Amino acid sequence: MTLTLTRRTLIQAGAASALTALLRPTYAQAAGGMKISHQFPGGTLTEGDFRDRLCRKFAVEVEKRTGGALKSSVYPGSSLMKTNAQFSALRKGALDMTLFPLSYAGGEVAETNIGLMPALVPSYEQGAAWKNAEVGKLLSKLLDDKGVMVVSWVWQAGGTASRTKALVVPDDAKGMKVRGGSREMDMMLKQAGASVITLPSNEIYAAMQTGAMDAAMTSSTSFISFKLEEVAKHLTTGRNKTFWFMLEPLMISKEVFQKLPKAQQDVVMAVGAELEIFARDSARADDKAVADIYAKAGAKIYDMDQAVLQKWQVIARETAWKDFADKSESCATLLKAAQKLL
Repeated sequence: MTLTLTRRTLIQAGAASALTALLRPTYAQAAGGMKISHQFPGGTLTEGDFRDRLCRKFAVEVEKRTGGALKSSVYPGSSLMKTNAQFSALRKGALDMTLFPLSYAGGEVAETNIGLMPALVPSYEQGAAWKNAEVGKLLSKLLDDKGVMVVSWVWQAGGTASRTKALVVPDDAKGMKVRGGSREMDMMLKQAGASVITLPSNEIYAAMQTGAMDAAMTSSTSFISFKLEEVAKHLTTGRNKTFWFMLEPLMISKEVFQKLPKAQQDVVMAVGAELEIFARDSARADDKAVADIYAKAGAKIYDMDQAVLQKWQVIARETAWKDFADKSESCATLLKAAQKLL
């Protein structure tokens, strides 16, 4: 009897150990859970910037599916670390996760500038196609080699908010001080005659308020969240056609991901993929909402049509696209793969 009980005890202990191994706490949980950083205003699960809500939804769902074993905390508004430090920290495993405009990493990894390449992605449908197409696989491999993994592919359309006059066609850019959002976007703007300003989207308001900048290009969601209608009198929207589509993925440090048990890794990637539909629908809704918000504040609203988009695309091909492809074989391969979807 004693021997039988001992065996049963051992079997029970073994089962408990297996369950513990499946959902065991990692170093991240020991330090209070995974930390998800982003630069955008904070909110709740149901209110506020959808990028913040996406991070919160991710945290809640992952915790639920892992039975509370994998918890996460969201740090909005660059409250955990400065905006431009996030990608490098992610690569080193010093940051667990971030929802981050990929092109912000262009100074560190030149290929990431493809995440805001002017006129290369003309629609949400094409952006969504990247994930499983050649370009998406190449980009995922590149990021993986740099220590970063994409959890959710998030694309956002954008437009232009300006203080003194509208910026719609290339000729409008002449003499204006404009924030494009990426090196490649800036190249196209310079060719059109603009002076370019480089800063994160969460610093646009102050620059426009002081007059240091005449116009800014960013996502529809950022136009809303950063309340730029208070300083802008003109808005060119992204609700019809736009040359401004940004890849802002939710990413995880590869070092952190590899320390998670396989079951938790599967949950992280599954939840991330499911949230892509939420991101797309929310971004589209903001493309329409931003026009109403700015019109109510007294701004004049403009939309871009296919003919205007093509004028910008001609400039983009001659400047940004060519420069990007000339940087390296890797950049050229990425661009060629992306162009296959045009």
